Amino acid sequence: MQPARRVLASPSPGATFTCHGCLARRTTGNPHQRRAFSRSAPRHAPPAGPPAAGLAELSSRKLISISGPDAAKYLQGVITANLYTSPSHQQLRSDAGFYAAFLTAQGRVLHDVFVYRDTRPGTASSSPGDSWLLDVDATEAERLQKHIKRYKLRAKFDVRLLDQDEGRVWAAFAHRILTFSPSSAAPPPTSSPLPPQVSEEYYRLRRYLHGVPEGQAEILRDAALPHESNVDLMGGVDFRKGCYVGQELTIRTEHRGVVRKRILPCLLYPAEEEGGGGAAAEPDRLEYKPELGNGVTAEMVPAEASIGRVGKKGRSAGKWLAGVGNLGLALCRLEIMTGVVLPGETGGTGYSPGDEFVVGVKIKAFVPEWVRKGLADKEAH
Repeated sequence: MQPARRVLASPSPGATFTCHGCLARRTTGNPHQRRAFSRSAPRHAPPAGPPAAGLAELSSRKLISISGPDAAKYLQGVITANLYTSPSHQQLRSDAGFYAAFLTAQGRVLHDVFVYRDTRPGTASSSPGDSWLLDVDATEAERLQKHIKRYKLRAKFDVRLLDQDEGRVWAAFAHRILTFSPSSAAPPPTSSPLPPQVSEEYYRLRRYLHGVPEGQAEILRDAALPHESNVDLMGGVDFRKGCYVGQELTIRTEHRGVVRKRILPCLLYPAEEEGGGGAAAEPDRLEYKPELGNGVTAEMVPAEASIGRVGKKGRSAGKWLAGVGNLGLALCRLEIMTGVVLPGETGGTGYSPGDEFVVGVKIKAFVPEWVRKGLADKEAH
């Protein structure tokens, strides 16, 4: 599996859901209770729609440099991916970059990262495993740097957070591009024609359409599990490598556990048509719109809001994470919000295409084709 941003999505039918808090306020009809979502305008206007192609500078990401004779050995022991192509650790992998995660000892995600060889002029060592770059959530970069320093012990390497004039991350939707010059505010050079430069909001929208989470606002620090965050399906975990921090629970989940929740792309839509024209039709495909109606956008829904089913009591069906316009990501309980049949189980798990979840907004989960294929491949092996 290639890094996360190379995947494509294909939606499938599912049930509609909404936030528990929203439902309680709607059904009690108390006008003095707090709204379940904010009526204030989002900080940035949602993009009009996804462009066919684009090149975006990712100001939401920063680069950390790790360089020294023990850099590769250290990384091999703390990330979920494998730096090597052989058990003897004699041959480093040759791809330009790969996806991985730092975990707690209990197997929870601390940081999701992209790992690159550091090929900047004047910094690359004679040994190919001595210099690396970590592409990480900008809001978490300093915390990851401190985490690495804390646990390096006597390992021989230096760790440093790069300034923006030293290196930036760009995304051309299918891959990332690193630039390392003082003029790196300009689009990076390439031998092939570049797509038009767009804002990072379009890149984020592209991720949401494909159901790809990124950063600790979507892969919650100290709470998210690699499997639930699709790190395994996006090629971020090597289940054949040796020991690393958090390996025990991750391996046990892969071989013995049942993953009941995964992050999926979701559409929000109004409970009623504008102007009181009756119940809004349930969407049958994953299609972006800048707002739901009446000026409501996904950014007004509180992060980590619980999702529940109308007219049925029981456990939460999921948790809202983040969104833009009418589109976003949620951690969804598969047997309730989708038709995915979990390993070792048959139908009748609680999913019903006719379920309705009514409050200020409704939510419907879609299962991307790359997630379905990944789950099928796991079941086959």
